[in-house]
Amino acid sequence: MEWWDGFWATYNTVVFSIGVNAMLALSIYVTLSCGLLSLANAAFMGIGAYSAALISMNTGLPFPVALAVGGALPALVALIIGIPTLRLSGVYLAMATLGFGEVVRVVVLNMNITGGPMGLNGIPPTTEWWHIVLLLGITLYVLARIRRSKIGRAFEAIKEDEIAARLMGVNVAGYKLLAFVIGATIAGVAGALNAHYTFTIGPGNYAFENAVDILTMAVFGGTSSLIGPTIGATLLTLLPEVLRHFKDFRLAANGVILVLVILYLPKGIWDPRRMRHLFSKPNKKTQPTGKVS
Repeated sequence: MEWWDGFWATYNTVVFSIGVNAMLALSIYVTLSCGLLSLANAAFMGIGAYSAALISMNTGLPFPVALAVGGALPALVALIIGIPTLRLSGVYLAMATLGFGEVVRVVVLNMNITGGPMGLNGIPPTTEWWHIVLLLGITLYVLARIRRSKIGRAFEAIKEDEIAARLMGVNVAGYKLLAFVIGATIAGVAGALNAHYTFTIGPGNYAFENAVDILTMAVFGGTSSLIGPTIGATLLTLLPEVLRHFKDFRLAANGVILVLVILYLPKGIWDPRRMRHLFSKPNKKTQPTGKVS
């Protein structure tokens, strides 16, 4: 049945895209939850994609090993660059991490082992849809445990007031670096999954616009909970499918969405407090009886 094959191929691709984008949105959620505006996640995704692809193509090692390398190498790079970079904050950190992403793109563009401008082709197609569903579930579970742990409380304290957190004995530099490394690991695994699904990767897949896309998905959904980035990634993945005739304006549309959300929904479309208020039962007000005591 050709129609079923076509439907399943489209469904499989959409599920995969939503899963990868959700992992990327969660990767930047981790750094945002610690008050870090980092735009390096697209670069970490690229490092994970290239390292995992090269492992699979040149060594013949099993797919889980390639995934592990795809997560470990970005984590190591994040650890190295995070020590000096995370001394910055706000827009300065964003510019520094954006510059790092451009350095990674230029290095990949000029290396023979990465295929240069042509990228890598013929990557083993080992990613299945259930791989991304499983790893997304694991990511959500681990981040939920972190959120309710001492680490999560430290992240929240640093985000709210870094100086007060430091005075309370929180190792601000250490927890910032931890958030940066966790986000890089998640982005790297997402890149490894993507490389083994699309069969081909290139430097243009991890450029500035991809960093903006990742940030937009997280902010659009909301960073007050794990549900927000997942919803944001789902909606912004499905939107181009609905408006595929306007795909040339995707980056502009994402920019407009980002500005509108910041202006009118600063907590994103999924804000737990707003949701509790919407669905809570109104308090019954006591009606006056007309009697005077």
